[in-house]
Amino acid sequence: MSSSVGSSGSAGGVRIRESFAGRKAFILTAIGSAVGLGNIWRFPYITYENGGGAFLIPYLIALLTAGIPILLFDYAVGHKFRGSPPMAFKRLHPGAEVIGWFQVGICFLISIYYAAIIAWAASYTWFSLSQAWGDDAEGFFFAEYLQYDGGGAEGAGLSVDFVAQVGWPLIAVWALLLFCLAVGVRRGIATVSLIGMPVLFVMFAILVAYSLTLEGAAAGLNALFTPDWGALTDATVWIQAYGRSSSASRSGSAS
Repeated sequence: MSSSVGSSGSAGGVRIRESFAGRKAFILTAIGSAVGLGNIWRFPYITYENGGGAFLIPYLIALLTAGIPILLFDYAVGHKFRGSPPMAFKRLHPGAEVIGWFQVGICFLISIYYAAIIAWAASYTWFSLSQAWGDDAEGFFFAEYLQYDGGGAEGAGLSVDFVAQVGWPLIAVWALLLFCLAVGVRRGIATVSLIGMPVLFVMFAILVAYSLTLEGAAAGLNALFTPDWGALTDATVWIQAYGRSSSASRSGSAS
């Protein structure tokens, strides 16, 4: 949670907690924590399902009243008390330690499913080089890649069978993640952020530019941003808005 300059080591028998070497690495790491599939993939269809352009109003209100204040509070606690989330909140108040553990739990759960998604994305990228799915993308990815029959077959359900084409990429992703954590904040997390975030920006820009050239792009944008003002009276729309704004505050708990 701390963005101060520091390095790992020991002084007088007390271990010095390693931290980011500069603001640039810290800011990119924080952005990398906050910006993910929730913003790139999930946000557009959440917007479409909750009033289109009108959804931006409750989202901005939620961002200003919840997302950003919580984010700044989290950074302030980390900057002042210099420790892991549980330790920093414990130093703020002994009874607040549970908040830090809650943040750690959220990051742990996110890391589990994001690792799987990264492995899928890496596999999809490899398949795209030869368009391995042919004329049946759904059949290829579900039946051949995931080996999932939709739950309709007799006896279908959870399985502990090792699916190699999914398992090996996932193992590789976890090995890379653990290596980055093992080498430390500066050489691991910061280095990955300094390289990965610019690459993500370039890839996303290319993806958006290409998407806008596809047939039906204008119709899709109109469907996405045409406001349905009646949606603003729906409580679930506001709940979705505050739920989406939490992705900004999550970067504080993960930094």
